[in-house]
Amino acid sequence: MTLHPQAQAVLDFRKAHGGPASTAPLQQLRAADLDAPLIYGESATDVDVEFSYIAGPTADLPLLTIRPKIHKSGSGALVYFHGGGWVFNQHTKYQPMLTQIASETGFTVIAVNYQKAPEHQFPIPFDDCYATLEWTLAHATELGIDPTKVGVGGDSAGGNLAAAVALKAADQGIALAYQMLIYPCVDTDYTNQSYRDHDQGFGLEAAGMKACWNAYIPADQFDNKYAVPMHATSLKGGAPAVIALAEHDCLRDEGAKYGERLADDGVHVILKEYPGMIHGFFGHGSMVDEAYELRRWLSARIVELTRVAQ
Repeated sequence: MTLHPQAQAVLDFRKAHGGPASTAPLQQLRAADLDAPLIYGESATDVDVEFSYIAGPTADLPLLTIRPKIHKSGSGALVYFHGGGWVFNQHTKYQPMLTQIASETGFTVIAVNYQKAPEHQFPIPFDDCYATLEWTLAHATELGIDPTKVGVGGDSAGGNLAAAVALKAADQGIALAYQMLIYPCVDTDYTNQSYRDHDQGFGLEAAGMKACWNAYIPADQFDNKYAVPMHATSLKGGAPAVIALAEHDCLRDEGAKYGERLADDGVHVILKEYPGMIHGFFGHGSMVDEAYELRRWLSARIVELTRVAQ
């Protein structure tokens, strides 16, 4: 399918508003990212939002906790890891998307601002995310959630972190209700057809993705399954997976292949590809109608999986 007109409008909008060259200093790139025009859409109004900190393995970690104003004790939870190539972004930018998911699911949503590469390379961001899951499970009673209904999720680099956290949880005997992976970067195979088809001009470019991988992972850790989940020898025992992909995304093929590997290893997989969409459309709510459809679809699927987990 050709690029959806609304997705093209996002690309045109970004081009028109520009930003510093990719060769600019990292802090300048981060500042431009934080000051970019907000296209995520409006936040839900029937939820409460709380900002706090927890003690992580190497630093205090900022948390964003979202729960419906009418909260049912014993409901589910989503521990969310944001995208941004492990280098950019922060959890608070995701408030519009995550408040909608909390509103539609009735879940408590907990998002962590993990430490960023290249200053903090793997395993530090991964350890921050896993520690957030452990904290959530340890405080289930206080949070009013059922620990058997807790899952992890993330988009892009956050999808990588969610998949990796789900792998470690399985290794540690922790039964997650689900792993929600939104166009995750789970492999470093740049020969995939989706990389060749979407090398440039679709928002996320191959060169940028490679640079982020190299910023995040030390050279001697690329075989570590918690860094690159596709490098796991087995995915058996993993949490049921909900995977959402965009047609015009260089990460499309690796997300599909990861879903196939999960299914081959006996993991229940629900996968949907969105025709005409580009990387990042989960956050394009003010410009792309499918952004809201995706959020509703994800909400419905993780509610179904927490019912199965009961």
